[in-house]
Amino acid sequence: MDVDTRLLRYFTAVADAGTLTRAAEELFVSQPALTKQIRQLETQLGVRLFTRSRAGMALTEAGRALAGRAPGVLAAWDGALRETRGAAARAARVLRVGFLASAANEATPRIVAAFGARRPGWRVEMRQAAWSEPAAGLADGGVDAALLRLPFPGQEDLRTAVLFTEDRWVALPAGHRLAGREVIDFPELWDEPFVAAPAATGPWRDHWLAADERGGRPVRVGAVTDLPDDWLSAIANGYGIALAPASAARFYARPGVVYRPVRGVSPSRLAVAWPPAADADPVVRDFVRCCLDHGRS
Repeated sequence: MDVDTRLLRYFTAVADAGTLTRAAEELFVSQPALTKQIRQLETQLGVRLFTRSRAGMALTEAGRALAGRAPGVLAAWDGALRETRGAAARAARVLRVGFLASAANEATPRIVAAFGARRPGWRVEMRQAAWSEPAAGLADGGVDAALLRLPFPGQEDLRTAVLFTEDRWVALPAGHRLAGREVIDFPELWDEPFVAAPAATGPWRDHWLAADERGGRPVRVGAVTDLPDDWLSAIANGYGIALAPASAARFYARPGVVYRPVRGVSPSRLAVAWPPAADADPVVRDFVRCCLDHGRS
């Protein structure tokens, strides 16, 4: 019997979360769609995996057996995919580099040019990720290395080297009451609604909400977005404000949105990241070296 690995991932998410609602949020699917997928898996296997109640989703005996095996099956499949994609990229002499937003800012072209000089015949393929994937493809082996903002989910399982730090500013609607200020104290923003990344991004979302730097004041979320254009639209339309790297004022200028320095919030850190298995890969090592030599400000 062949079972779609997507169904196993959905099953594992529900088993870990304990509720369909929470699992659906983490998977970025609707609850009815997730329910349908779980039922499809139960039909294929011919067993009941969960008992459903108002309290949540409890694993049956069969469900517990599958929950014990599924993570290993998925990890083995992910490993096979990583090796297959990596072999294809190496054969094509392509280094796949994931990134978010503006990558390493103005340093990115310098890094790519230095790598090309160090590795003639090789090409860097830059792959932009959505904010719902702050590891930018490293988690599933879709890229060989990445330029990322710290912290992000799964960071402890990867190698990282910080290239530079950058002040966090605030992006405001042009008509906001604080838009005319030269500098804004962060406590003045605590009660404002914020435009946030999806909840499943965990520490990455919390960092850009400065959740730990509010003196215990809860965050108000006015909108959730996954892409820079949607993020800018939400701010311009008054759904909320957002912290951003200072460089966003250069890379994401837009009518209706203004950027101002913020006093009293820690800076952002930009890093190059790669999987531990790539420590033995001379091509990835060369890219990291180029990042360290040409990406630091």
